[in-house]
Amino acid sequence: MTDKNRFTLSKEERLSWKRYIDLLFEKGQSFVAFPLRVIYLTVEPEMPATSSILISVSKKKFKRAVKRNKVKRQIREAYRLQKPELITFLKDRDKNLLIAFLYLDKEIHPHTTIEKAMRKTIGLLMENIK
Repeated sequence: MTDKNRFTLSKEERLSWKRYIDLLFEKGQSFVAFPLRVIYLTVEPEMPATSSILISVSKKKFKRAVKRNKVKRQIREAYRLQKPELITFLKDRDKNLLIAFLYLDKEIHPHTTIEKAMRKTIGLLMENIK
């Protein structure tokens, strides 16, 4: 991985296969790092990306798509900045990970709050995956 590509979020890193999404929600473990609920599952290293993510913001909590998209952008950006630490951790252990981030709150938080929750999330994922 070159320095230029280190902080990108490629298409392979976005979870889109229904089979993997169903498996994640069926067998995955979860925890809360407010305002995020995180569901994760380690899988066989057959996937193109070391970790694949899915981000969900409830339509019940944010009626307007503009607000839902803003929250998704915040979560994506926070993950993108914290990702290299998680990727090196997973590669050292030869594991792949499926992650779903579900936004829980009814109001939009500042970017710093989302970043803090993401740092906590990455730390907890690394603790739980040993």
